[in-house]
Amino acid sequence: MAEHGPKQLAGAIAARGRETMENRLGRADRSAIGVWFWELDRVLLSLIVVLIAIGLLAVAAASPATAQRLSSSSVTLDPLYFFYRQLMWVTLAVPIMLLVSMLPKEEARRFAIIAFAIFFVLLLLVPILGGEVNGSKRWIGHGFAKLQPSEFLKPFYAVTMAWILSWKAKEPHIPVIPLTLGITGLIALLLMNQPDLGQTIIFCGIWFTLMLVGGLSVRLLAGLVIGGLALLLAAYVFYPVATQRIDTWLFGGETNDQIMLAYRTITAGGLIGVGPGLGVEKFHLPEAHTDYIFSVIGEEFGILPCIAIAMVFLAIIIRVLVRLLDEEDRFVILAATGLVAQFGGQALINMAVNLQLFPSKGMTLPFISYGGSSLIAIGVGTGLLLAFTKRNPYLDRSRYIMKGARG
Repeated sequence: MAEHGPKQLAGAIAARGRETMENRLGRADRSAIGVWFWELDRVLLSLIVVLIAIGLLAVAAASPATAQRLSSSSVTLDPLYFFYRQLMWVTLAVPIMLLVSMLPKEEARRFAIIAFAIFFVLLLLVPILGGEVNGSKRWIGHGFAKLQPSEFLKPFYAVTMAWILSWKAKEPHIPVIPLTLGITGLIALLLMNQPDLGQTIIFCGIWFTLMLVGGLSVRLLAGLVIGGLALLLAAYVFYPVATQRIDTWLFGGETNDQIMLAYRTITAGGLIGVGPGLGVEKFHLPEAHTDYIFSVIGEEFGILPCIAIAMVFLAIIIRVLVRLLDEEDRFVILAATGLVAQFGGQALINMAVNLQLFPSKGMTLPFISYGGSSLIAIGVGTGLLLAFTKRNPYLDRSRYIMKGARG
């Protein structure tokens, strides 16, 4: 001990303490699960778990209204019928989300690109094989095996477009912007043919967000904005679905009546709500468990919990963007941005419709609205998001040490 000075001795004790603490906390565990746990953004995962828990509570509140509306003289649904089914979907979606989050970034990219190709083909087959529900052809399959290709396509689209746009760094001569625009335009035409204006807006919003992050010039961005406004005007003039949705939102009609019912429901509970299970206005809503579940939350739990939910969505977006600040891989930056744009955009549209700020779009609230396809697709998307935001804690520490040495 005598040959070591006080500083060396203190350093050795501190190093031994850190090593002991890391072993105790499990950092020494280099198994696949151990590595995944320490690389995962646990704050982001915790926020997602909060949304899932809120969703189960919200579906339990909305289930009696929908069960009563869909019951008939021959069939009476259990008041918690949709809650039990949602619980089943959650037990399926959460493991899928965690499994996807365990993929290394390269494998996550390959998985998303292959899945994009599969679901793009399924989207092409919807007009041929799809069944019509409420005047729209959006689904393929029957019963438990029925799925909505566009729901699953969204996260895979975000990653695939990010991959194509990332080519520009290595191959500047490849026209990546026209290529992604062409793919997006084809998807938009297929969706408008279903018709599904809400999903069309989400896909176009993801593409525009990727253009913003991709580093386009101000002139090109201005051209995109003007072009988008021109397309919106053209849709209003020539696309009957857009004309009907916007007209009824502005001037009244059946759809506007639904939005008014949603607004009346969300404001009926005041700041703290009427109490779980005590809502009355929710029984007048057409889709209390899906499109208008945010209004049910407002009636039974109050405006303050609605604001808290909106803040959780905002916290997820901010967390991802902060996580990307020190990211150097262009593809990862674009992919995570596209995924969080889809997630946040879908939440924003749903909440805006419930607050009478947007025409009705038939958009679910991520992790909160009832739905098998929607929940599993969102689970896959957030699994990819968790995969792309993982960080190696040992690599981060070495970078910090190197920066300190250079300083």
